[in-house]
Amino acid sequence: MATQPTSMSGRDWAILLALSVLWGGSFFFIEIAVESVAPFSLVLARLVLAGAVLWGVLLAKRERLPLPPGAASAFLILALLNNVVPFILFAWAQGTITGGLGSILNATTPIWGVIVAHIATTDERATPGKVAGVVLGFGGVAVMIGPSLLGQIGSDALAQLACLGATLCYALAGVYARRFRPMGIAPISVATGQLTAGAIVMLPLVLFFEPPWTSPAPPPEAWVALVALAIFCTSLAYILYFRLLASAGATNSLLVTFLIPISAILLGALFLGERLEPRQFAGMALIGLGLAAIDGRLLRLLRRERPAAV
Repeated sequence: MATQPTSMSGRDWAILLALSVLWGGSFFFIEIAVESVAPFSLVLARLVLAGAVLWGVLLAKRERLPLPPGAASAFLILALLNNVVPFILFAWAQGTITGGLGSILNATTPIWGVIVAHIATTDERATPGKVAGVVLGFGGVAVMIGPSLLGQIGSDALAQLACLGATLCYALAGVYARRFRPMGIAPISVATGQLTAGAIVMLPLVLFFEPPWTSPAPPPEAWVALVALAIFCTSLAYILYFRLLASAGATNSLLVTFLIPISAILLGALFLGERLEPRQFAGMALIGLGLAAIDGRLLRLLRRERPAAV
């Protein structure tokens, strides 16, 4: 398997921040849509709409979806790990728990990412800095969200276990997706192939378990949420994600889940007039320290500037 960079460039950090905004909105849109759309149907609609957008981009660029040997089965496995299973689990869980609690549980993804990358790769091994960064980052998320939501942990155990299962899938997908780079498949093609495979898997599940002719049509606000979820939180987000994965590696790419709650809170403050509390600033500071520890460059800079002993 090809070696991956272990530190991130300025462009990588910009992509990471953009992803945090795009995926930060996904919990909000899912919470709106799941009130009137069943979980399997929600996932199918999200994948079909997002896949259609990416196929349109490929056609506009006059490009084909490359299928070198092994690519079709790899798209299917990646779709199961990155779309089908986690999307279903989160959609089902958010019928029971809040999006805020879901975002806390989603922030465990880098923890799984460090473990999976350590076991499955030779160039993204766990280091003391990465472990410390993961602990600091998750602690920052917990502090920022606050005790009111943390008090919900322990209730609705099945829904919370479903979210944790989804985050493990994301971590496995982050490592598995590395195989597309040696195949020479561009990020937009990886995203298109993954979403297409996911939609093919979901179609028979919806027809068997949630036939659309047995349910009322979703209200307008659910359609708006689905379209936003598909175009922004899926199509655009996955193009950026696979680009980041190719340049920064699996462990660094999964750091976006630490930033998602920050984006959600800042967006609420900017557009909904919600007030930022001191604990939220403290949580952001802890997350920043965690990201710096995992990235490693700040620690290396401090070591270089430390004067040698006389």
